[in-house]
Amino acid sequence: MPNTRIDEHREPEHLDVVIVGAGLSGVGAAYRLQTLRPGSTYAILEAREQLGGTWDLFRYPGVRSDSDMYTLGYAFKPWLGKKPLADGASILDYIRETATEFGIDRHIRYSSKVVAADFDTAAARWRLEVEDSRDGSRRTMTCGFLYSCAGYYDYDTPHTPAFPDVEIFGGTLVHPQFWPAELDYRGKRVIVIGSGATAVTLVPAMLTGEGAAAQVTMLQRSPTWISAVPSRDRAAERLHELLPATVAHRLTRWRKIAFSTAFYQFCRRSPQRARALLTRMNERILGDPALVAEHFTPSYDPWDQRLCAVPSGDLFRAVKSGSATVVTDRIERFTEDGIRLASGEVLRADIVVTATGLRLLPFGGITPRVDGRDVPLAEQFVWNGAMVTGLPNFATCVGYTNASWTLRADLTHRLVCKVLEWMQRTGHTIVEPRPEPGLSEQPLLDLSSGYVTRSIGEFPRQGDRAPWRVRQNYVLDSLTTLRTDLHRSLAGSRGATTPAEPLPR
Repeated sequence: MPNTRIDEHREPEHLDVVIVGAGLSGVGAAYRLQTLRPGSTYAILEAREQLGGTWDLFRYPGVRSDSDMYTLGYAFKPWLGKKPLADGASILDYIRETATEFGIDRHIRYSSKVVAADFDTAAARWRLEVEDSRDGSRRTMTCGFLYSCAGYYDYDTPHTPAFPDVEIFGGTLVHPQFWPAELDYRGKRVIVIGSGATAVTLVPAMLTGEGAAAQVTMLQRSPTWISAVPSRDRAAERLHELLPATVAHRLTRWRKIAFSTAFYQFCRRSPQRARALLTRMNERILGDPALVAEHFTPSYDPWDQRLCAVPSGDLFRAVKSGSATVVTDRIERFTEDGIRLASGEVLRADIVVTATGLRLLPFGGITPRVDGRDVPLAEQFVWNGAMVTGLPNFATCVGYTNASWTLRADLTHRLVCKVLEWMQRTGHTIVEPRPEPGLSEQPLLDLSSGYVTRSIGEFPRQGDRAPWRVRQNYVLDSLTTLRTDLHRSLAGSRGATTPAEPLPR
């Protein structure tokens, strides 16, 4: 049995700030904290034994970013790689290099999973119960401010539909979230169930190199909008040849931001024109309008769900060559050697990969309490995409759905530092956002994707106006977020003995 005893006689370690998660966001948060708030004591608590978060967890073939690295990378550390859509290993190296370069690695506590968090109003601090992932032992620590940078995916439990008769399948069943390092698919028949970012990455990757599969079929219930993008950015490379790295990086970053913002707005404001544009592009690559109509033309409009990018159209090239096939149908049941479809067709397979999506989990699985009482998260509002009503001295990092995660993450890091500065200046030891009257509730993430609709009801809400609206527009956010008048929208106090300041009417 694991040792779960806690030494109640030992004074808990206290820090100014605890950051949860040592992934791309957590490392970025630490950089901003130690740069903008020098002297603050902090630690990053990471449940895994390595940093990197998503980029350490996912090890399936071809795993890569679906946002360009000029914006997914940090503003303070130029991305110098050649591939805008970088592979997972390169991104992991980049995060490690950043953590080492800025001394952030010395603040990371590995195998440290936050299993309980309770805010003590009288003491104006969070009391955290931290479990050692290796032996199950637990310790207690406290902090003045808790910042969750663990994302919103459930790392332990992926989404796996209950497929009829799956237990009789005689081949190998794999979920990309737990890819076995020893899996040999050389010369095998593979079915990849799904049509999202993971599936469109896996299919061409499993057909590449000496260990390539003999045939890969992407089995989708319905199509996804997919767009081919260049695998190299020649303009960025030329800028890096002519200008200092920091200048070239900044120019490229803003060029990417401008393009992605403009294209997203085009899709949302002119969905029929966007559908026509993407369809024409895909027809030009595949050379088969009927194929595009059947397998690559969704019923929903572009950016109702996240757009999938394929570098150099690798998925389309694999389909065009015949090594990959796409089947759009529903699964009736599994058989001993494959899958029977609703149409009656049987797909034979040695390996079936269930790229059926992820599950969302608020705050990386932390269930925050205040003075021993649960806080109903679904009844709360998110302020500036960061702080949450009902949770004092707490923030969470939520990136964009229509652009690079890091763009909003970095704004949130800087906003948290601004709040900490404001607390110090005003003498407040407790601060939390108080919702304005008449806010209209809206889901935190405005996407119709299955992984969002399945779980978004467990998350706090956004409102219908600033600063309660979680916009998907970095240009506007970059101009307004850090100019927020904290006194107007935050309520502060000096512990339980001093009442919170009311919001101005």
